[in-house]
Amino acid sequence: MQNISILFQDLLHEFIIFLRLEGLLAIIHDGNWRAFKTIDGIFTVLMPLAPIIIVIEVVLLLFTHQFNKKFYKIPFLIIIINRILEKTLKLSITLFFITLFKNYALFNISFKWYFVPLGYLIYELNSFIRHYAAHKIRLLWCSHAVHHSATEITSSVTLTTAYLENIYTDIFAASFCTLMGLTPSLFFFVMILDSIWGAFVHISEKTLKNGRLGFLEKLILTPSHHRVHHASNDLYMDTNFCSVINIWDRVFGTYQEEKVYEPVKYGITRPMNAHNFWDVYFGEYVALWHDVKNARGINKIKYIFMPPGWHPNGEQQTAKILRQKAMNRE
Repeated sequence: MQNISILFQDLLHEFIIFLRLEGLLAIIHDGNWRAFKTIDGIFTVLMPLAPIIIVIEVVLLLFTHQFNKKFYKIPFLIIIINRILEKTLKLSITLFFITLFKNYALFNISFKWYFVPLGYLIYELNSFIRHYAAHKIRLLWCSHAVHHSATEITSSVTLTTAYLENIYTDIFAASFCTLMGLTPSLFFFVMILDSIWGAFVHISEKTLKNGRLGFLEKLILTPSHHRVHHASNDLYMDTNFCSVINIWDRVFGTYQEEKVYEPVKYGITRPMNAHNFWDVYFGEYVALWHDVKNARGINKIKYIFMPPGWHPNGEQQTAKILRQKAMNRE
């Protein structure tokens, strides 16, 4: 009986961590209501919003009898695996790299309300660069493909990422934003806002059919835009890399609207079993290993750093080439 009680407490603790409620519950337990007037207090209120969006979507789909467990099995298994790795390795990557680079910052952008838009534009640029590289460098794509493996988008997909990608994403974000002058408080604030919106733009078509947000389409990233990013259609591949404000996609020519005549087909182009954990998590590494093993000379290195779809025989099937052909057919 005692073992069952301990197991229940552990599961409850993990659920609280998943919902990011530790800080909020601590404030309520201590009765320290003044904490909500501090920066840390604001963070404790904002942090649970992203996972709560996931829970709300699951509840709505259950209530409307549209919940399909097969589309949640792999995302939640990956979330659990990543949590186990996080507890085992106990890495504090973000704070380490903030401390490492804070004395080399080019600017000083503090947490003032009038600096928040600028801070987010810088954070968004960091996201764009890292995200773009993950699609254009095959070794990075091997990890990022985990996030694109789902054949049906739900808000849980926002947390369906390879643990290795989580590490180098945190390293790059902390280093880039610190060097650009974001103070830790502003950095964490915009990072939390980004995660909240990230959960929303992954929302299921069963929950929000259209995914468009009217005039906001011109200003921010919507679920419709991000569904395009998750598409394997030639026309949509490698587009809409931004997270909230799609300015960098427009600047660098990677912006793409969802077309009525081109329904989104989710997933990746490699034949795979989207409901098999091992294929989802490691399948791209296996495919890369086979290509490197069978290649000769410098082509072994090229396979690692060239975009997915690159072949030394000239029969290129990269996203750039496929998308250009699709645009020419329009």
